Amino acid sequence: MTASLARLHSIPAVQERLGVGRTAIFGLINSGALRSVKVGKRRLISEAAICEFIDQLEGRTGAA
Repeated sequence: MTASLARLHSIPAVQERLGVGRTAIFGLINSGALRSVKVGKRRLISEAAICEFIDQLEGRTGAA
């Protein structure tokens, strides 16, 4: 795994990147649409998980 894909992002960073709110991010995590890991008390999202989520969205809108 490359260093860029192994990078972990905080919830606020992912909110900014995806342009959605905190509740939406946790909804995506709880539904399984966005993978995350827990490090201590922090919930973090890998670069790979963000890219996979975006790819799924692009695939879904491209098929419609």
